[in-house]
Amino acid sequence: MALSTGSNFIKPDDAFRAIVEAHRGLSEEQSADLNAALVLILANHIGQLDVLDEAIALAKRQMLQASQQQQQQQ
Repeated sequence: MALSTGSNFIKPDDAFRAIVEAHRGLSEEQSADLNAALVLILANHIGQLDVLDEAIALAKRQMLQASQQQQQQQ
């Protein structure tokens, strides 16, 4: 199974809103803990190490690109 990077949600805005709302009222530490728990739950749901590895690599690339863009804008 290849990593799916397109939206699989009928209403992607609702999915984004659900994640944002889950963080409402949490401290930064609680929010980080929620993210970690959510990542582990969803990684287990995927259940395929090759797909997880691909997702990790993509997330790192996106994070580094965003960081580089922020540095260039300063």
